[in-house]
Parts: sequence; C-alpha cells; structure tokens
Amino acid sequence: MTITDLHTNEDDTSTVHFARVAGHIGADVTGVDLTRPLDPEVADAIVAGLHRHKVIFFRDQFIDHAQQIAFARNFGPVTASHPYDDDAPTDFPEILKIDNRDYERKFGVKAASYTNEWHTDVTALVNPPAVSILRAGNTPVRGGDTSWANLAAAYAGLPESIKELVDGLRAEHRFGGRHPVFKEGSNYGDKVARTPLIAEHPVVRVHPVTGEKILFVQPGFTSRIVGYSRRQSDALLDLLFEEVTNSAYTVRLRWREGTIAVWDNRATAHLAPGDVNHLDVARVLYRTTIEGDIPVGVDGASSVAISGEQFIGS
Repeated sequence: MTITDLHTNEDDTSTVHFARVAGHIGADVTGVDLTRPLDPEVADAIVAGLHRHKVIFFRDQFIDHAQQIAFARNFGPVTASHPYDDDAPTDFPEILKIDNRDYERKFGVKAASYTNEWHTDVTALVNPPAVSILRAGNTPVRGGDTSWANLAAAYAGLPESIKELVDGLRAEHRFGGRHPVFKEGSNYGDKVARTPLIAEHPVVRVHPVTGEKILFVQPGFTSRIVGYSRRQSDALLDLLFEEVTNSAYTVRLRWREGTIAVWDNRATAHLAPGDVNHLDVARVLYRTTIEGDIPVGVDGASSVAISGEQFIGS
C-alpha cells in the first residue's frame, strides 16, 4: 500500500492519499472508508497527516454518531461533548450538536456557532482539546463555510523581535474572550457565570508531537496578557490577532453532507460563518473532541487553571 502526499509525492505503505489544498494548511484525504474500523497503519497515517497538514478533510463519508465516536478514538480518548453542553444525545454524550437554530435560545442573539470570531476550541480549559472532529449533518445551499488558520505559520511569520517578546508571556483565556457574543443573563451567559472556566496559557506553546512553536492566542477566548495593563494588553493582542487571522495562513471549507473535518486544535484556530445568521436555513454539524494535554511554553512552564478542572476523556 502507498501513503501519498500529492504535494511532495512522498511514498510509504498505505492506500491513504493526502492532497494539499492551500499554501500553509489543509489536505483532502481519500482512500479510506470511515464506516469501517481503520487498520492500525491507516490510522497512524491519518494521525501523522493531521500533524503535517493541521486540518484534514474527508468527503462522502456518511457515518452516524457511533461511527464518528469510533473514528475519533483513533486520535485519543474522547471527551464528553462540551463543559457547558446539556443537550447531548442520551446514548451519545460525546456528541456536541452545533445547530444555528439553537444559538438564539442559548445566547440571546443569532449565531451559527459558539462565536463568529476566530477561536481554538475551549482554551478556557487548562487542557484544551487536542483534536476536534466535525461532521456535516444539514448544510445550507449557500454560505456556512468554516475557515482554519495555521498557528505555527502565524508564529513563524512574526518578526524576530516580537518572537523574543512573546516567547515568555502568558495570557488569560475565558469564554467570550474580550468581547463575548452571548448576552449577560442568557442561558449560556448564566452557565459561564455559575461555573467559570478560566486558564492561564503560554502565549507561545510548544507542540507536544511536532515540536513546533505555536502562537496560542485567538479572539474567541484570549482575554488579556498577564502582567500588562489593559491598554498594553489590548494593543499587543490586536497585533497578534492580526497575524493569527492573516488570510495567507488559512484554508476555507464548503460543507456538504458527508463532509468530515478533523483539526489539530493545538496548532490551529478556526472561524465559524457569520453569513447565515440572517437566513432562514438549517446548519447542523456534529462535533467530537479528543482529550488534550496541558500546554507547555518555550520556557518549559505549563498552563495553570485559574477556575475549573481538567476535561478528561475515556
């Protein structure tokens, strides 16, 4: 069998094919059937491909909740759906339903997802998910795309003087970041107020597998730079967010039924769509997440929980 990266033409021993789809991030994966258990060498090839490409896409894979959870286990222990989710299917507590029609009830405002800002999943946890797997259910005929950014490329793109500054900094992460999309007193706002999740992470984390330096900040969760005044923190975060969201480091996916996206949550941020909030459409996706490690900075110092515990999978 042959593992093929269609950008580099590197060959090994599997039928898995990776076709790169953007300059810095993303690959389409073919040659696998996710309705069946994966052979160990195929699973290893997919995990290695994920680390290389940061986000990988599968098309025409019509799987159910149980099959999605089984596929997710190839990447590590699967967690419960979400720290604040109380709507997961009874038989499948690992499944988070992302339904644009539910967010007005939860948030008090129309939204297609948790936030319409760039974010890395649940970095308010001291151990944010390592990997996220998202499967299309109902998809609109137009709109509703998701984009991902390569945070290793974002770090590499910084001037050396900025790298030297941020390598030793820490940042606070909480739900909503500096500008929460959910309203105070809404269903979601009440949950966040009752059981706050807040973590302090290195601004630059070292990827535990690849060793890459990752610019680990994003608008959806990062609220401030520790030790800086609010004005100083906002100025520096604005500069870093501009690099994180640079379109040169991104890839964009048009969803259709049978589409599955898998991303390395330690090395990416992603952007949910804002172009369907005014439309009378249904956009339903199903997410599973893999238990994450506690981030470690360039200086070897680990993240710490300010409020909340680790989120453990099984």
